[in-house]
Amino acid sequence: MSSVIVSLLYKVTRKLLTVPSVLLRRGTAKEAELLVLRHENAVLRRQLAGPVRYKP
Repeated sequence: MSSVIVSLLYKVTRKLLTVPSVLLRRGTAKEAELLVLRHENAVLRRQLAGPVRYKP
């Protein structure tokens, strides 16, 4: 019976510890995507001859 309790506590603890890592990973992925998009934007701006005009 005690091994079942220990196993349950272990599983609950593992789940609780993965929550912060998932939240941090989301932020990190978002930052990485922004970095890639900024770099892509800079490359595209260098390829244009004139000023950038944004159209709706």
